[in-house]
Amino acid sequence: MIYKNKIIVLLLFLNLFMPVYALESGKYKPVIMIDLDGVLDNYSKYNENEIPKIKKGAKEFLAKLHSEGKYDLILFTTRSPKLATEWLMQNNINQYFKDVTNVKYPAHIYLDDRAVQFNGDYDKTLNDIENFKVYWK
Repeated sequence: MIYKNKIIVLLLFLNLFMPVYALESGKYKPVIMIDLDGVLDNYSKYNENEIPKIKKGAKEFLAKLHSEGKYDLILFTTRSPKLATEWLMQNNINQYFKDVTNVKYPAHIYLDDRAVQFNGDYDKTLNDIENFKVYWK
């Protein structure tokens, strides 16, 4: 029993640095973590029980990213993983994602509508933060 628990703890620890699915395939691909609200849906106001309709062009975008086979896509959301997974299935895009999570895994790219990219210049970054507005407002 103790041996089995140590293996579970080790797998959970490794999952913080490299998701288990990456170990299963034997071939690691760069990960793109894609935010749900405002990126894939027509977000304008939070409702914990309902996710807005899918954005025009989102299906085609995901299909293209997936078809090239270069990346593993992970949906990142603060919403309930169950609700988000149901939304993916209702919109027939669940097949493009390896995982749905609220944990930011190490990734090649984070695609998010509420992000500021740090480019090495603190003054510019401070200005970007102070003047930040999401595109949909």
